[in-house]
This record gives sequence, structure tokens and C-alpha cells, in this order.
Amino acid sequence: MINISSIKSNLYCPMKLYLQTHTDREETANYQLAIEIKKLKIDVNDLIKKNMRKVKKEMNIKEIEYILSDNISHYIESTLNSIKEMGFEIEEEKTNEIIDSTYFNIKIMSLKISKAMTILDKHAFAIIDMFFPNCMYSYLIKKENLELIGICDKIEIIDGKYYPITIKSSKPPLKGVWRQDAIELVAHAILIEEEFETEVYVGFVEYEKIGDRRPVIMDVALRKALFDEIRKVKEITENKKIPTVKSSEKKCQNCKYNDVCIKN
Repeated sequence: MINISSIKSNLYCPMKLYLQTHTDREETANYQLAIEIKKLKIDVNDLIKKNMRKVKKEMNIKEIEYILSDNISHYIESTLNSIKEMGFEIEEEKTNEIIDSTYFNIKIMSLKISKAMTILDKHAFAIIDMFFPNCMYSYLIKKENLELIGICDKIEIIDGKYYPITIKSSKPPLKGVWRQDAIELVAHAILIEEEFETEVYVGFVEYEKIGDRRPVIMDVALRKALFDEIRKVKEITENKKIPTVKSSEKKCQNCKYNDVCIKN
């Protein structure tokens, strides 16, 4: 059974996947921390949705921002403290990133809500579905026939169609999406197709740093690229094949395995 997180690691660097799989005992803890942080972001999104119901069409941008932000700071702080009490270590840089991206998205949303209320002449509670469509968060799907398992960040359901959403805190490309993000997204799309007996034609990558959602077409070429990656992952995780990799100054400097990497 291949976890989509393993595919992500292989796309970043096959050697990273090898070391994670065969030498790193801390990887499970890191994975659990990532899940806890995603849960926090989901809860914050739900709070913003709840706060939106209080926004009125006569309010200005600052008033809208203030209402959407109600209790957000306190919730983030208390939840991060709870995560630390569970034994996880969270760097200050990561904490600041969560806070900054949250308030950046609130500013963007305030502008959009204000514009929508003006155009439609409605209070915010009447247009919530425009900003928060029916969706499922952190949805775990496991399919034996595909030998694939993964947690989809978000699945939006609109007019009976399913749309996988992958949320990224990394820097986006100037246009489109990173190849590894597209392959991760199509992995979720295939699982969704099996789980709900449907077809997924398009998904989205949300780049939090700029508050931008970018579409990805689930075409044949992208699906083929996914199964090529699955084959490569199996060779490393199951057959213990040591991969051949090229050094990348940027990637290698930021990789926690730099000091023990076999390529050295």
C-alpha cells in the first residue's frame, strides 16, 4: 500500500524517500504533526465561516476584517499550545507562517465578500455558499485495488461533481502549478473516483501564500505520470533500491538528511 505522502517525498527527492523509509524513525511523528496543523487550519476556516454570518452589507472593509478575525488569534494560540503539550515541537517560523497566512487570507476574503455583497445587494449570510461550498476536509481514502492511500485536504462538492483541493504553504510558480503538486492532486482524484464512483475532470491547488487557487486538468498524461511515480516509490520502499539522484544546492541545503545522505 503506497501512501501519497511517499509519492510527494519521491517527487521532491528519491533519496529523501529512501532515508525516510529505511532509516528515519522520526518520520511518523513528523507526519502526525503535519496532520495536527492541517486540522488547525480546517478549524480556523470553520470559525471564519461562522463569523461571516455576522457581516452586513453596509459594513466597510475594516469592519468586515474585524468580524472575520473574531476569536481567531486566541484559537490558533490555544491550539498550538495543545499540540506542543502532545509532545510535538513547532518552530517559531512555522507558527508565524500559520498566523500570517490566516490573516492574509482574511484580508483577501474581506475584499471579495464586500464586493459580492455590493453587487448582489445581500448580507453575507445569504452568500456563504459562494465562499464555503459543501465540502469534506482531511478525507482519508484507502483503495486496495489501487494499492494507494491518502488524505485529501479538501473535497468540494458542487452540483454533484467532486473537486479535490490540495492546500500548499509553499511558494507558487509564476503560472500554473508545480509538477509535484499536480501529481499529488491527480492521486487524490483517482481515489475520489473509486470512493464515490464518479469521474473527476479538474482539481485545484490552493497556494496559501498568495491566496490563489489554480486549476489542474486530470488528463491522461498526468494520470500516467502518477503511476510512473508509484512504480518508482515501490522500488525504493519495497525493494530497497538505492536511488541515483542529482545534487540540488537549494534542496540539499534545506533537507534534514543532508548530513547523512548516501549521495555524499
